[in-house]
Amino acid sequence: MDTAPTPQETHQHHLQTGNRLLVIGASLGGVAALPALLSGLPRDLPCPVLVVMHIDAHRSELPALLNARCAMPATHARDGDVLQPGHIYVAPPDQHMMVDGPVVVLTRAAKEHHTRPAIDPLFRSAALSRGANVIGVVLTGMLSDGSAGLRAIKDAGGAALVQHPDDALEPAMPRAALRAVDVDHCLPLDELSAKLKELVAAPRPLHPWAQRRQAEIEQDVFLRRGDSVENLTAIADPSPYVCPDCKGGLWSLKNAFPPRFRCHTGHAYGLDTLEHSQSEFTDDSLWTATRAVQEKMMLMQSVADIRRQLGDYAQADQIEGELQTVHQLLQTLKDIAVAMPGSAARF
Repeated sequence: MDTAPTPQETHQHHLQTGNRLLVIGASLGGVAALPALLSGLPRDLPCPVLVVMHIDAHRSELPALLNARCAMPATHARDGDVLQPGHIYVAPPDQHMMVDGPVVVLTRAAKEHHTRPAIDPLFRSAALSRGANVIGVVLTGMLSDGSAGLRAIKDAGGAALVQHPDDALEPAMPRAALRAVDVDHCLPLDELSAKLKELVAAPRPLHPWAQRRQAEIEQDVFLRRGDSVENLTAIADPSPYVCPDCKGGLWSLKNAFPPRFRCHTGHAYGLDTLEHSQSEFTDDSLWTATRAVQEKMMLMQSVADIRRQLGDYAQADQIEGELQTVHQLLQTLKDIAVAMPGSAARF
């Protein structure tokens, strides 16, 4: 015969479930995946839902898309919003969304993984604020944003879920999360909704988080609180790489696998996002150099033409001879730019 829970058990269950938080990250393919996932959750879901999708500064219609499909209302989050259960908060364009206790915090802090909003800042802040009460989900997308944040959620005792790579339009982000985290569940979208309802309703025991201090310091670096170099020294070692965004030195975070990097201004990269950003920088630099050499050739030809008009044929011939050498160098530069391999999600 079942016995009724004691008042102490009822109180403990409320503490564990009443502070629940569901955080979800998506990138390429998220416009379809997010409505499919969230439409399976009820209007009276007893926790808030926070969603980050990579949109950078572009206009976002995601709340409208979710409102057309989902029982829960969806809005772009506003700084200071008090989190309410049964409500979907979407990160607005060009702003990171984080959690600080019961409220939403928005910031234009440095990009992570070369994007803003990014998933890791939300997941990391949720883990620091809500600990074992957080349920984190990584959906379809390129590269590895969300992996480090999902690891923080798991280390804090929260639940870590990933869309099955075979079910994702772009499997790189789910695969990266699976490599970085011992996830609780890896499921296709049509099974994820049911699992989330089950997890939200179930209490989760408190959990010690050995790396909490490192996550706190990393959050300080991200938000530029305190002495950034002192903070980086505590959690990272200098690396040979340069930040593609600000050109400052990158530091390699300790205890991070796959490797992750931060600079003193707050930018952050996984190994794959660093390669991707560096490849873009290299490509831009090569084509910028190509344009500069082409302009140099046009100027040299103009100078040679003027010299010839002035009767200085020897100088004109010399310049045109140099032009032949520069033209060969230009062709070599073009060949390098065209042959340079692009970055791919290889990690």
